[in-house]
Amino acid sequence: MDEEFRQRLEQLENRVALLERNQDLIAAGRRRSSLRSLWRRPPMWTFEQYPPRLLNLTAFPPAPAIHPGAPRIAMVTPSYNHAQYLDATIDSIVSQNYPDLYYHVQDGASIDGTLDLLKGRGDSLRWRSEPDKGQSSAINLGFAGIESEIMAYLNSDDMLLPGTLAYVANYFIAHPHVDVVYGHRVFIDREGLEVGRAVLPPHDGRALRYADYIPQETMFWRKRVWDRIGPIDESLHYAMDWDFILRAQAAGFKFARLPRFLACFRIHDAQKTASTYAVGVREMGILRRRNLGFEPTQMQIRRAIAPYLAKQLAYHYAYKLGMLRY
Repeated sequence: MDEEFRQRLEQLENRVALLERNQDLIAAGRRRSSLRSLWRRPPMWTFEQYPPRLLNLTAFPPAPAIHPGAPRIAMVTPSYNHAQYLDATIDSIVSQNYPDLYYHVQDGASIDGTLDLLKGRGDSLRWRSEPDKGQSSAINLGFAGIESEIMAYLNSDDMLLPGTLAYVANYFIAHPHVDVVYGHRVFIDREGLEVGRAVLPPHDGRALRYADYIPQETMFWRKRVWDRIGPIDESLHYAMDWDFILRAQAAGFKFARLPRFLACFRIHDAQKTASTYAVGVREMGILRRRNLGFEPTQMQIRRAIAPYLAKQLAYHYAYKLGMLRY
């Protein structure tokens, strides 16, 4: 009887051990699946990372003192039927109280109340509302004839974070050899609630030839870049910012990733980035062929940007764990 009990107990222990082993294998598979998911969709391209929460602007570093010789900054917002977001975009720029700012909204003849909104803004900005040939055309129209030292455009659903203009201006003053700058970004939803953050490693020119990782809403450049390489390519409607960046890099201009969150990128259903993905794939293919001399496969693209993605993952988790602070 004792021997039979011992054998049954041994069988039961073996089954428990087998169940534990299977649980370990399942957990390991989930971990591998999670890692594969991270590799396919790195945090910098994962917009909704956590449940929506209030965007606490006071949690970011305060605005730095503005240098007495602050350069003139020209900013353009291309807009079309984005009245529900445009007010927040405008506020995020004019509330910076930057002393030498030229801000222009170029509207494409909106019919959603945008005109009333712009008229109600008084002399806090300049604007025109007229038909255009798309976003690229609107940006070029907005910058036409403007004299400034620093340039940038902010889409009508995105937002600058407090202190961005002063910080960027001070950086350009302190680093006269740098021509184009960009920084970390915050993802917000249609209600303006925060849903994610993207912390980027230092600039990588090789990876940039294969994939555009620069957050456009955080990017500023010296006017000498625009004067040399020309305006936004109006034949492009999705990848025009990547084209501008690639042309600047090919011309030898110096890029720098700034260690600061500079702007918010808004995620919503009507967003151009989501609604014209097929156009984007075609345009990105054109730019890769133009700059690389061939059309890389998806595997070649992944291999080329793998070192940068590994660094981005490291920066992302170092920031999450409090090892990096911005």
